Amino acid sequence: MISWLHTDGSLLRDEAGKEVRLRGVGVGGWLNMENFITGYPSTESLHRRALLDRLGPERYRILFDSLLDNFFADEDVAFVASLGLNSVRLPLNYRHLEDDMAPGDLLPGCFDRLDRAIASCARHGVYAVVDLHALPGSQNHHWHSDNRFHAPLLFEHKDFQDRTVKLWTAIADHYRDEPAVAGYNLINEPADDKGHRLVALHDRISQEIRKVDPRHVLFLDGNRYAQDFDAFGEPGDNTVYALHQYPLPGSARGGEYPGTSDGVRYDKDAVARQFEERTAYMRAHDVPIWVGEFGPVYARDTRIDAMRRQLLVDQLEIYAQAGASWSLWTYKDIGVQGLVRASSDSAWMTRTAPVRAKKERLGVDSWGMTGDGVADLVRPIVARMASELPGYDPYPFGLERHVELLVRSILLAEPLADEFADALADADDAELVELGASFALRACERDEELCAVVTSNG
Repeated sequence: MISWLHTDGSLLRDEAGKEVRLRGVGVGGWLNMENFITGYPSTESLHRRALLDRLGPERYRILFDSLLDNFFADEDVAFVASLGLNSVRLPLNYRHLEDDMAPGDLLPGCFDRLDRAIASCARHGVYAVVDLHALPGSQNHHWHSDNRFHAPLLFEHKDFQDRTVKLWTAIADHYRDEPAVAGYNLINEPADDKGHRLVALHDRISQEIRKVDPRHVLFLDGNRYAQDFDAFGEPGDNTVYALHQYPLPGSARGGEYPGTSDGVRYDKDAVARQFEERTAYMRAHDVPIWVGEFGPVYARDTRIDAMRRQLLVDQLEIYAQAGASWSLWTYKDIGVQGLVRASSDSAWMTRTAPVRAKKERLGVDSWGMTGDGVADLVRPIVARMASELPGYDPYPFGLERHVELLVRSILLAEPLADEFADALADADDAELVELGASFALRACERDEELCAVVTSNG
Protein backbone atom coordinates (compact mmCIF):
# COMPACT_ATOMS: atom_id res chain seq x y z
CA MET A 1 0.00 0.00 0.00
CA ILE A 2 1.42 3.38 -1.02
CA SER A 3 1.73 5.85 1.84
CA TRP A 4 2.51 9.56 1.82
CA LEU A 5 6.21 10.37 2.27
CA HIS A 6 7.76 13.20 4.27
CA THR A 7 11.24 14.14 5.41
CA ASP A 8 12.43 13.68 8.98
CA GLY A 9 15.96 15.01 9.38
CA SER A 10 18.13 12.99 7.03
CA LEU A 11 15.43 10.36 6.46
CA LEU A 12 12.30 9.85 4.40
CA ARG A 13 9.40 8.30 6.30
CA ASP A 14 5.91 7.12 5.43
CA GLU A 15 2.75 7.95 7.35
CA ALA A 16 3.36 5.13 9.81
CA GLY A 17 6.78 6.54 10.62
CA LYS A 18 8.66 3.78 8.79
CA GLU A 19 11.88 4.80 7.08
CA VAL A 20 11.70 4.60 3.28
CA ARG A 21 14.83 4.58 1.14
CA LEU A 22 13.91 5.16 -2.50
CA ARG A 23 15.68 2.72 -4.82
CA GLY A 24 14.71 2.88 -8.45
CA VAL A 25 15.31 3.78 -12.07
CA GLY A 26 14.92 6.82 -14.27
CA VAL A 27 12.70 6.33 -17.30
CA GLY A 28 14.69 8.41 -19.76
CA GLY A 29 13.71 8.36 -23.42
CA TRP A 30 9.95 8.33 -22.82
CA LEU A 31 8.25 11.67 -22.04
CA ASN A 32 11.65 13.30 -22.41
CA MET A 33 13.50 11.70 -25.30
CA GLU A 34 17.29 11.51 -25.51
CA ASN A 35 19.39 10.76 -28.55
CA PHE A 36 21.52 7.95 -27.12
CA ILE A 37 18.49 6.21 -25.59
CA THR A 38 16.49 5.64 -28.78
CA GLY A 39 19.26 6.34 -31.26
CA TYR A 40 18.23 9.51 -33.08
CA PRO A 41 20.70 12.41 -33.56
CA SER A 42 20.55 15.89 -32.02
CA THR A 43 17.64 17.06 -29.83
CA GLU A 44 14.11 15.74 -29.32
CA SER A 45 12.49 18.80 -30.86
CA LEU A 46 14.62 18.60 -34.02
CA HIS A 47 14.05 14.83 -34.23
CA ARG A 48 10.30 15.33 -33.99
CA ARG A 49 10.34 18.17 -36.51
CA ALA A 50 12.21 16.04 -39.07
CA LEU A 51 9.79 13.13 -38.60
CA LEU A 52 6.75 15.39 -38.87
CA ASP A 53 8.18 16.72 -42.12
CA ARG A 54 8.71 13.25 -43.56
CA LEU A 55 5.63 11.46 -42.23
CA GLY A 56 2.97 14.15 -42.11
CA PRO A 57 0.73 14.75 -39.09
CA GLU A 58 -1.33 11.53 -39.12
CA ARG A 59 1.53 9.07 -39.69
CA TYR A 60 3.66 11.03 -37.21
CA ARG A 61 0.90 10.55 -34.61
CA ILE A 62 0.71 6.80 -35.35
CA LEU A 63 4.46 6.40 -34.78
CA PHE A 64 4.65 8.40 -31.57
CA ASP A 65 1.45 6.96 -30.10
CA SER A 66 2.92 3.50 -30.56
CA LEU A 67 6.35 4.50 -29.24
CA LEU A 68 5.05 6.27 -26.14
CA ASP A 69 2.37 3.66 -25.37
CA ASN A 70 4.92 0.83 -25.57
CA PHE A 71 8.04 2.39 -24.09
CA PHE A 72 6.71 2.53 -20.53
CA ALA A 73 3.56 0.61 -19.66
CA ASP A 74 2.04 -1.28 -16.75
CA GLU A 75 4.21 -4.34 -17.40
CA ASP A 76 7.32 -2.16 -17.11
CA VAL A 77 6.27 -0.95 -13.66
CA ALA A 78 5.58 -4.56 -12.66
CA PHE A 79 9.05 -5.55 -13.88
CA VAL A 80 10.70 -2.73 -11.93
CA ALA A 81 8.86 -3.89 -8.79
CA SER A 82 9.93 -7.51 -9.45
CA LEU A 83 13.56 -6.40 -9.17
CA GLY A 84 12.92 -5.27 -5.61
CA LEU A 85 12.90 -1.59 -6.55
CA ASN A 86 10.36 0.82 -5.12
CA SER A 87 10.51 3.95 -7.26
CA VAL A 88 10.72 5.38 -10.76
CA ARG A 89 11.82 8.85 -11.79
CA LEU A 90 9.67 10.10 -14.67
CA PRO A 91 11.49 12.74 -16.76
CA LEU A 92 9.17 15.13 -18.57
CA ASN A 93 9.74 17.57 -21.42
CA TYR A 94 7.65 20.72 -20.93
CA ARG A 95 6.51 20.44 -24.55
CA HIS A 96 4.14 17.65 -23.48
CA LEU A 97 2.33 20.24 -21.36
CA GLU A 98 2.29 23.38 -23.51
CA ASP A 99 3.09 24.60 -27.00
CA ASP A 100 5.72 27.30 -27.49
CA MET A 101 3.23 29.13 -29.73
CA ALA A 102 0.65 29.18 -26.92
CA PRO A 103 2.69 29.46 -23.72
CA GLY A 104 0.69 29.20 -20.56
CA ASP A 105 -2.11 27.14 -22.10
CA LEU A 106 -2.06 23.49 -21.09
CA LEU A 107 -2.43 21.08 -23.99
CA PRO A 108 -5.58 18.93 -23.99
CA GLY A 109 -4.90 15.57 -22.34
CA CYS A 110 -1.38 16.63 -21.40
CA PHE A 111 -1.36 14.54 -18.21
CA ASP A 112 -2.91 11.39 -19.68
CA ARG A 113 0.23 9.30 -20.12
CA LEU A 114 1.74 10.47 -16.86
CA ASP A 115 -1.55 9.67 -15.11
CA ARG A 116 -1.53 6.11 -16.48
CA ALA A 117 2.07 5.57 -15.39
CA ILE A 118 1.40 6.86 -11.89
CA ALA A 119 -1.74 4.72 -11.60
CA SER A 120 0.44 1.71 -12.51
CA CYS A 121 2.95 2.75 -9.87
CA ALA A 122 0.19 2.86 -7.26
CA ARG A 123 -1.02 -0.63 -8.26
CA HIS A 124 2.47 -2.12 -7.94
CA GLY A 125 3.56 -0.29 -4.79
CA VAL A 126 6.13 1.86 -6.60
CA TYR A 127 6.65 5.56 -5.92
CA ALA A 128 6.95 8.04 -8.80
CA VAL A 129 9.09 11.18 -8.82
CA VAL A 130 7.85 13.65 -11.43
CA ASP A 131 10.94 15.25 -12.95
CA LEU A 132 10.84 18.33 -15.20
CA HIS A 133 13.80 17.36 -17.36
CA ALA A 134 13.51 19.93 -20.16
CA LEU A 135 12.28 23.39 -19.16
CA PRO A 136 11.25 26.44 -21.20
CA GLY A 137 14.42 28.12 -22.42
CA SER A 138 16.51 25.11 -21.29
CA GLN A 139 18.15 24.91 -17.89
CA ASN A 140 21.49 23.58 -19.13
CA HIS A 141 23.63 23.43 -22.25
CA HIS A 142 22.94 19.96 -23.60
CA TRP A 143 20.61 17.74 -25.64
CA HIS A 144 18.85 16.26 -22.61
CA SER A 145 17.21 19.62 -21.89
CA ASP A 146 16.16 19.69 -25.57
CA ASN A 147 18.54 22.62 -26.08
CA ARG A 148 19.59 23.32 -29.67
CA PHE A 149 21.50 26.48 -28.78
CA HIS A 150 24.04 25.50 -26.06
CA ALA A 151 22.98 28.30 -23.71
CA PRO A 152 20.65 27.82 -20.69
CA LEU A 153 18.30 30.69 -21.44
CA LEU A 154 15.97 29.80 -18.56
CA PHE A 155 18.24 31.86 -16.30
CA GLU A 156 18.40 34.80 -18.71
CA HIS A 157 14.69 35.45 -19.32
CA LYS A 158 11.94 36.04 -16.79
CA ASP A 159 9.37 34.89 -19.32
CA PHE A 160 10.83 31.37 -19.30
CA GLN A 161 10.89 31.42 -15.51
CA ASP A 162 7.27 32.58 -15.32
CA ARG A 163 6.24 29.74 -17.63
CA THR A 164 8.17 27.24 -15.50
CA VAL A 165 6.48 28.43 -12.31
CA LYS A 166 3.06 28.18 -13.96
CA LEU A 167 3.78 24.67 -15.24
CA TRP A 168 4.90 23.45 -11.85
CA THR A 169 1.84 24.97 -10.22
CA ALA A 170 -0.34 23.07 -12.71
CA ILE A 171 1.53 19.80 -12.12
CA ALA A 172 1.30 20.16 -8.35
CA ASP A 173 -2.38 21.04 -8.47
CA HIS A 174 -3.05 18.00 -10.65
CA TYR A 175 -1.24 15.54 -8.33
CA ARG A 176 -1.89 17.22 -4.98
CA ASP A 177 -3.94 14.25 -3.68
CA GLU A 178 -1.79 11.42 -5.12
CA PRO A 179 0.40 9.63 -2.52
CA ALA A 180 2.00 7.43 -5.21
CA VAL A 181 3.83 10.57 -6.30
CA ALA A 182 6.79 10.72 -3.91
CA GLY A 183 7.40 14.30 -4.96
CA TYR A 184 8.54 16.76 -7.58
CA ASN A 185 12.07 17.05 -9.01
CA LEU A 186 11.91 20.73 -9.96
CA ILE A 187 14.84 21.32 -12.35
CA ASN A 188 16.96 18.51 -13.75
CA GLU A 189 20.72 19.21 -13.89
CA PRO A 190 20.59 23.01 -13.81
CA ALA A 191 23.64 24.96 -14.94
CA ASP A 192 23.55 28.59 -13.81
CA ASP A 193 26.98 30.20 -14.03
CA LYS A 194 25.87 32.80 -11.45
CA GLY A 195 24.42 30.31 -8.99
CA HIS A 196 22.10 32.72 -7.20
CA ARG A 197 19.57 32.75 -10.06
CA LEU A 198 18.99 29.02 -9.65
CA VAL A 199 18.47 29.36 -5.90
CA ALA A 200 16.00 32.21 -6.43
CA LEU A 201 14.08 30.19 -9.03
CA HIS A 202 14.01 27.10 -6.80
CA ASP A 203 12.62 29.28 -3.98
CA ARG A 204 9.98 30.83 -6.23
CA ILE A 205 8.79 27.51 -7.64
CA SER A 206 8.72 25.95 -4.17
CA GLN A 207 6.62 28.77 -2.74
CA GLU A 208 4.08 28.58 -5.55
CA ILE A 209 3.83 24.78 -5.34
CA ARG A 210 3.23 24.99 -1.58
CA LYS A 211 0.22 27.25 -2.18
CA VAL A 212 -1.61 24.46 -4.04
CA ASP A 213 0.14 21.37 -2.67
CA PRO A 214 1.69 21.64 0.80
CA ARG A 215 2.19 17.90 1.22
CA HIS A 216 4.52 16.49 -1.46
CA VAL A 217 8.28 16.27 -1.06
CA LEU A 218 10.36 18.57 -3.27
CA PHE A 219 13.57 17.25 -4.85
CA LEU A 220 16.17 19.93 -5.66
CA ASP A 221 19.18 19.23 -7.90
CA GLY A 222 22.44 20.99 -7.18
CA ASN A 223 23.90 23.46 -9.66
CA ARG A 224 26.39 22.50 -12.37
CA TYR A 225 24.47 19.40 -13.38
CA ALA A 226 23.50 18.35 -9.84
CA GLN A 227 27.01 18.57 -8.42
CA ASP A 228 27.37 21.94 -6.68
CA PHE A 229 25.44 23.26 -3.66
CA ASP A 230 27.74 26.19 -2.80
CA ALA A 231 25.10 28.86 -3.46
CA PHE A 232 22.35 27.07 -1.56
CA GLY A 233 21.28 28.62 1.72
CA GLU A 234 19.18 27.06 4.46
CA PRO A 235 17.26 23.97 3.33
CA GLY A 236 13.55 24.09 2.68
CA ASP A 237 10.89 22.18 4.58
CA ASN A 238 10.05 18.68 3.36
CA THR A 239 12.81 18.95 0.78
CA VAL A 240 15.32 16.40 -0.50
CA TYR A 241 18.57 17.47 -2.17
CA ALA A 242 19.79 15.60 -5.22
CA LEU A 243 23.23 14.95 -6.64
CA HIS A 244 24.18 13.10 -9.82
CA GLN A 245 27.37 11.04 -9.87
CA TYR A 246 28.96 9.69 -13.04
CA PRO A 247 32.60 8.79 -12.24
CA LEU A 248 34.82 9.07 -15.31
CA PRO A 249 35.67 5.33 -15.58
CA GLY A 250 32.01 4.66 -16.32
CA SER A 251 31.89 7.04 -19.29
CA ALA A 252 32.22 6.13 -22.97
CA ARG A 253 35.90 7.14 -22.88
CA GLY A 254 36.59 5.84 -19.39
CA GLY A 255 39.68 3.84 -18.56
CA GLU A 256 40.33 0.88 -16.28
CA TYR A 257 38.44 0.50 -13.02
CA PRO A 258 40.11 0.41 -10.61
CA GLY A 259 42.68 2.34 -12.60
CA THR A 260 43.35 5.62 -14.33
CA SER A 261 41.00 7.71 -16.46
CA ASP A 262 42.23 10.97 -17.97
CA GLY A 263 45.23 10.96 -15.66
CA VAL A 264 43.18 10.51 -12.47
CA ARG A 265 43.25 7.38 -10.33
CA TYR A 266 39.83 5.91 -9.55
CA ASP A 267 38.96 3.16 -7.09
CA LYS A 268 36.16 2.69 -4.59
CA ASP A 269 37.77 5.09 -2.12
CA ALA A 270 38.04 7.79 -4.79
CA VAL A 271 34.39 7.31 -5.77
CA ALA A 272 33.41 7.53 -2.09
CA ARG A 273 35.38 10.76 -1.66
CA GLN A 274 33.63 12.27 -4.69
CA PHE A 275 30.27 11.26 -3.20
CA GLU A 276 31.20 12.81 0.16
CA GLU A 277 32.19 16.07 -1.53
CA ARG A 278 28.89 16.28 -3.40
CA THR A 279 26.84 15.47 -0.29
CA ALA A 280 28.58 17.85 2.11
CA TYR A 281 25.59 20.23 2.03
CA MET A 282 23.12 17.46 2.90
CA ARG A 283 25.20 16.15 5.77
CA ALA A 284 25.87 19.65 7.13
CA HIS A 285 22.13 20.41 7.19
CA ASP A 286 20.89 16.94 8.17
CA VAL A 287 18.63 16.53 5.14
CA PRO A 288 17.98 13.45 2.97
CA ILE A 289 20.33 12.50 0.13
CA TRP A 290 19.00 11.35 -3.23
CA VAL A 291 21.36 10.26 -6.01
CA GLY A 292 19.00 11.23 -8.79
CA GLU A 293 21.23 9.80 -11.55
CA PHE A 294 24.21 7.49 -11.82
CA GLY A 295 25.22 4.49 -13.89
CA PRO A 296 28.00 3.45 -16.29
CA VAL A 297 27.89 3.37 -20.06
CA TYR A 298 28.44 -0.19 -21.27
CA ALA A 299 30.60 -1.11 -24.23
CA ARG A 300 29.28 -4.61 -25.00
CA ASP A 301 32.82 -5.77 -24.30
CA THR A 302 33.11 -8.51 -21.66
CA ARG A 303 36.21 -7.15 -19.91
CA ILE A 304 35.22 -3.47 -19.95
CA ASP A 305 31.64 -4.15 -18.90
CA ALA A 306 32.79 -6.30 -15.98
CA MET A 307 34.79 -3.32 -14.70
CA ARG A 308 31.84 -0.99 -15.13
CA ARG A 309 29.50 -3.33 -13.31
CA GLN A 310 32.04 -3.34 -10.47
CA LEU A 311 31.92 0.45 -10.44
CA LEU A 312 28.13 0.19 -10.18
CA VAL A 313 28.39 -2.30 -7.30
CA ASP A 314 30.81 0.02 -5.50
CA GLN A 315 28.49 2.99 -5.93
CA LEU A 316 25.49 1.06 -4.64
CA GLU A 317 27.46 -0.04 -1.59
CA ILE A 318 28.57 3.54 -0.92
CA TYR A 319 24.99 4.79 -1.18
CA ALA A 320 23.67 2.02 1.08
CA GLN A 321 26.26 2.82 3.72
CA ALA A 322 25.26 6.49 3.60
CA GLY A 323 21.53 5.66 3.75
CA ALA A 324 21.03 7.52 0.47
CA SER A 325 18.11 7.03 -1.88
CA TRP A 326 18.95 6.54 -5.55
CA SER A 327 17.61 6.34 -9.09
CA LEU A 328 19.70 4.46 -11.66
CA TRP A 329 20.00 5.96 -15.15
CA THR A 330 18.44 4.53 -17.22
CA TYR A 331 15.70 1.89 -17.38
CA LYS A 332 15.37 1.17 -21.12
CA ASP A 333 17.39 2.09 -24.22
CA ILE A 334 19.09 0.60 -27.30
CA GLY A 335 21.98 -0.98 -25.39
CA VAL A 336 23.95 1.83 -23.75
CA GLN A 337 22.98 1.84 -20.08
CA GLY A 338 19.56 0.26 -19.71
CA LEU A 339 18.39 -2.68 -17.68
CA VAL A 340 16.28 -3.42 -20.77
CA ARG A 341 17.19 -2.81 -24.41
CA ALA A 342 15.49 -2.95 -27.78
CA SER A 343 16.25 -6.22 -29.54
CA SER A 344 18.90 -5.97 -32.24
CA ASP A 345 16.54 -7.57 -34.78
CA SER A 346 13.59 -5.30 -33.98
CA ALA A 347 12.04 -3.10 -36.65
CA TRP A 348 13.45 0.04 -34.99
CA MET A 349 17.00 -1.25 -34.77
CA THR A 350 17.15 -2.74 -38.26
CA ARG A 351 15.61 0.26 -40.05
CA THR A 352 17.85 2.77 -38.27
CA ALA A 353 21.07 0.72 -38.36
CA PRO A 354 22.80 2.56 -41.27
CA VAL A 355 22.26 6.06 -39.89
CA ARG A 356 23.22 4.91 -36.38
CA ALA A 357 26.46 3.56 -37.82
CA LYS A 358 27.12 6.97 -39.37
CA LYS A 359 26.38 8.61 -36.03
CA GLU A 360 28.94 6.31 -34.43
CA ARG A 361 31.59 7.33 -36.99
CA LEU A 362 30.89 10.98 -36.25
CA GLY A 363 30.48 10.48 -32.51
CA VAL A 364 27.47 12.78 -32.42
CA ASP A 365 25.86 11.27 -29.30
CA SER A 366 28.33 12.65 -26.82
CA TRP A 367 27.08 10.49 -23.95
CA GLY A 368 27.34 7.02 -25.44
CA MET A 369 30.07 7.52 -28.06
CA THR A 370 33.76 8.30 -27.78
CA GLY A 371 34.05 10.80 -30.62
CA ASP A 372 37.41 9.32 -31.62
CA GLY A 373 36.32 9.38 -35.27
CA VAL A 374 36.20 13.19 -35.29
CA ALA A 375 39.17 13.88 -33.03
CA ASP A 376 40.95 15.19 -36.13
CA LEU A 377 38.35 17.99 -36.22
CA VAL A 378 38.03 18.71 -32.52
CA ARG A 379 41.63 18.67 -31.36
CA PRO A 380 42.96 21.37 -33.73
CA ILE A 381 40.12 23.70 -32.71
CA VAL A 382 40.83 23.11 -29.03
CA ALA A 383 44.57 23.62 -29.57
CA ARG A 384 44.08 26.82 -31.56
CA MET A 385 41.64 28.26 -29.05
CA ALA A 386 43.92 27.38 -26.14
CA SER A 387 46.78 29.12 -27.93
CA GLU A 388 44.89 32.22 -29.04
CA LEU A 389 42.54 32.52 -26.06
CA PRO A 390 44.55 31.44 -23.02
CA GLY A 391 42.47 31.44 -19.89
CA TYR A 392 39.21 30.81 -21.74
CA ASP A 393 37.44 28.24 -19.57
CA PRO A 394 33.76 28.07 -20.56
CA TYR A 395 31.22 27.04 -17.96
CA PRO A 396 30.42 24.35 -16.98
CA PHE A 397 33.01 21.78 -18.15
CA GLY A 398 35.86 23.62 -19.83
CA LEU A 399 37.20 24.21 -23.32
CA GLU A 400 37.41 20.70 -24.77
CA ARG A 401 33.91 19.70 -23.70
CA HIS A 402 32.60 23.02 -25.01
CA VAL A 403 34.14 22.49 -28.45
CA GLU A 404 32.87 18.91 -28.55
CA LEU A 405 29.36 20.13 -27.76
CA LEU A 406 29.44 22.59 -30.65
CA VAL A 407 31.10 20.29 -33.19
CA ARG A 408 29.67 16.87 -32.33
CA SER A 409 26.29 17.56 -30.76
CA ILE A 410 25.24 20.51 -32.94
CA LEU A 411 27.29 21.02 -36.12
CA LEU A 412 27.45 17.33 -37.08
CA ALA A 413 24.33 16.06 -35.31
CA GLU A 414 21.72 18.44 -36.69
CA PRO A 415 22.01 17.43 -40.38
CA LEU A 416 21.72 13.78 -39.36
CA ALA A 417 18.25 14.37 -37.91
CA ASP A 418 16.91 14.42 -41.47
CA GLU A 419 18.79 11.24 -42.38
CA PHE A 420 17.33 9.44 -39.37
CA ALA A 421 13.83 10.57 -40.37
CA ASP A 422 14.51 9.37 -43.93
CA ALA A 423 15.16 5.88 -42.55
CA LEU A 424 11.54 5.74 -41.34
CA ALA A 425 9.89 7.81 -44.07
CA ASP A 426 8.62 4.99 -46.30
CA ALA A 427 7.16 2.84 -43.51
CA ASP A 428 3.46 2.15 -43.91
CA ASP A 429 1.02 2.56 -41.02
CA ALA A 430 1.45 -1.03 -39.80
CA GLU A 431 5.22 -0.66 -39.87
CA LEU A 432 5.03 2.59 -37.92
CA VAL A 433 3.12 0.77 -35.18
CA GLU A 434 5.72 -2.01 -35.26
CA LEU A 435 8.55 0.52 -35.00
CA GLY A 436 7.09 1.92 -31.79
CA ALA A 437 6.36 -1.57 -30.46
CA SER A 438 10.08 -2.36 -30.72
CA PHE A 439 10.31 -0.79 -27.27
CA ALA A 440 7.57 -2.87 -25.62
CA LEU A 441 8.96 -4.87 -22.71
CA ARG A 442 7.84 -8.14 -24.29
CA ALA A 443 9.89 -7.34 -27.40
CA CYS A 444 13.01 -6.23 -25.54
CA GLU A 445 16.07 -8.02 -24.20
CA ARG A 446 16.92 -7.84 -20.51
CA ASP A 447 20.45 -7.36 -19.27
CA GLU A 448 20.27 -10.14 -16.70
CA GLU A 449 23.69 -9.41 -15.18
CA LEU A 450 22.85 -5.74 -14.71
CA CYS A 451 19.43 -6.59 -13.29
CA ALA A 452 21.07 -8.99 -10.85
CA VAL A 453 23.49 -6.30 -9.67
CA VAL A 454 20.64 -3.88 -9.01
CA THR A 455 18.50 -6.51 -7.26
CA SER A 456 21.28 -7.89 -5.05
CA ASN A 457 22.54 -4.45 -4.04
CA GLY A 458 19.18 -2.73 -3.67
